[in-house]
Amino acid sequence: MTDPVRVLLADDEHLIRGALATLLGLEDDLQVVAQAASGPEALAMARAHRPHVAVLDLQMPGLDGLEVAAELRHVLPDCRTMIVTGHGRPGYLKRALEVGVRGFLPKTVSASDLAGIIRTVVAGGRYVDPELAADAISAGDSPLTPRETDVLELAAHGTSIAEIAERAALSPGTVRNYLSSAAGKLGAENRHAAVRIAREHGWI
Repeated sequence: MTDPVRVLLADDEHLIRGALATLLGLEDDLQVVAQAASGPEALAMARAHRPHVAVLDLQMPGLDGLEVAAELRHVLPDCRTMIVTGHGRPGYLKRALEVGVRGFLPKTVSASDLAGIIRTVVAGGRYVDPELAADAISAGDSPLTPRETDVLELAAHGTSIAEIAERAALSPGTVRNYLSSAAGKLGAENRHAAVRIAREHGWI
């Protein structure tokens, strides 16, 4: 590309985001056109500035990086997405690939390496950190069904049974059955423990 690569940075940790923006700004062929501190703000900035690539923190307020990537796939299909994470939970890698993420790397990556990976991704390539990939392979697939995953994810926010039932369009009894089934599959004594175990594996 003759024009600089337009980059959106989204991370709720202001110091990290600002440092990355400064370092990437030193690259002649990269231009940080927008920054965001939350998932909804990242979507708004992407619509306003139409970046070539969005570098998204996995964990952000409002919407996480995977949810933002999934949405951008529809509203800005030409924008490549990358996930940067401080959480090496392997289940997230599979979900990232499913929503079209082209780069998946740890926050320990250097700014120069990040710049190179951005170039690779914008050129149509893909980059997955080898250690995260190895962790994903060793962890295996989630034992939960999609419905169990959805219900457990809602429960992760401290939502009541009645609220989960309303959001998932299910009866309270069915919600309890899904939560009980998920807990049994994960070897958890209750839904709170099930949430913790599923999060540790990156399954929710």
